[in-house]
Amino acid sequence: MSEKFQAVVIGGGPGGYVCAIRLSQLGLKTACIESRGSLGGTCLNIGCIPSKSLLNLSDEFHKVKSLSNKGIEVGEVKLNLPKMMKSKEKAVTVLTKGVEFLLKKNKVTYIKGTGSFKSKDEIAINDDKKNETIINAENIIIATGSVPVSLPNIEFDEKVIVSSTGALELEKVPKKMVVVGGGYIGLEMGSVWSRLGAEVHVVEFLDHITPGMDKEISNEFMKILKKQGINFHLEHKVEKVKKNKSGATVSTSDKNGKKKDFECDVVLISVGRKPNINGLNLESIGIELDENKRIKTNNSFKTNLDNIYAIGDVINGPMLAHKAEDEGIAVAENIAGQSGHVNYDTIPGVVYTTPEVASIGKTEEQLKEKSIEYKVGKFSFMANSRAKAIDDAEGFVKILADKKTDKVLGAHLIGPHAGELIAEIGIAMEFGASSEDIARTCHAHPTFSEAVKEAALSVDKRAIHS
Repeated sequence: MSEKFQAVVIGGGPGGYVCAIRLSQLGLKTACIESRGSLGGTCLNIGCIPSKSLLNLSDEFHKVKSLSNKGIEVGEVKLNLPKMMKSKEKAVTVLTKGVEFLLKKNKVTYIKGTGSFKSKDEIAINDDKKNETIINAENIIIATGSVPVSLPNIEFDEKVIVSSTGALELEKVPKKMVVVGGGYIGLEMGSVWSRLGAEVHVVEFLDHITPGMDKEISNEFMKILKKQGINFHLEHKVEKVKKNKSGATVSTSDKNGKKKDFECDVVLISVGRKPNINGLNLESIGIELDENKRIKTNNSFKTNLDNIYAIGDVINGPMLAHKAEDEGIAVAENIAGQSGHVNYDTIPGVVYTTPEVASIGKTEEQLKEKSIEYKVGKFSFMANSRAKAIDDAEGFVKILADKKTDKVLGAHLIGPHAGELIAEIGIAMEFGASSEDIARTCHAHPTFSEAVKEAALSVDKRAIHS
């Protein structure tokens, strides 16, 4: 007889393990299947966490080199890349073990192996020795995340032609790196290697970077990255990438058909991700996919089969770890008979470069497209006392509010700690707050958060410090 569970989660990433913990908290006998051998998914193992570690370490390296400008004399600053990589790996190991502890603490059965559907309520699990186990589940949640995609006829070798995974594991600093794609991941990885000494060129098909971001923020972001030494080639299409003895040649053409080749040591292809559903055997049980090969779900995350659900990167919506986490909790509560819900209008997006970029809600472009009348409040970090005091004053806060009701519709930040500051606006939006509510909330002085308050004051044209 196969072991029976009330709920089984396939995938132990941010959406999957959070979902499994919440299901167990709600009293369901729960198992979590993970093929990687360590929990945390792409995010923790080869994505968010290691990249943030390298972003921080490369920024520290860059800052130390300029300390003498601030009256702190240091000796020769050298990069020890193997040691830096070990520091990154330590952070990953500690956190993956921490997630394993959380599953154990919450009485979730952790199963190592690759899961696939045998029937709509049976899962076959193959371990690394090819042994197969069958388990039975009343409810099954697919949370297998996503994988990087490449361009046609270009394959990753993770040495010269790399995805984000390979970009986190380079054994030496490339002399020249070409990043294909001007989105979040490409710019973060480009920033890391630029700060460590690489000449970085970003090739983007569109006429701007960070597609979907508020255009004013996007333009400011590119200006700052250019000042940091990153080179941009907009409206360029990559025709082919060919490896050679010294690295690779990236062949491109611009909007007028003019050809340009880039010689480089490493090419990072960062043009998006796709749902990781190969091998799940979905077709055998009749799970429906949409036109983008994502799993179709209703508002309760249920697929076309009553007992099977899907969350995170395998379904529609932004491919973000925190979106997957919220969906994991919501689907667990729905299965337990509660009313789980995710507000997709208040999911923040953050780029962890220096400075950070954060966004929530609607952009100006989206509001114009929907013919919604709005007001804008902006405040520069150049006028923020904390930012000026520590010489970290690039960027600004921008708040968009409804012209009639003053309800906050969106906010876009570029500057120090933007990824943390966006949370205040997220809470405000969740409670349906007006810009006046933020403006009348007392903020500690001197803090970066005062820039948020001043931007809210600026919506009504009454900022104090600008």
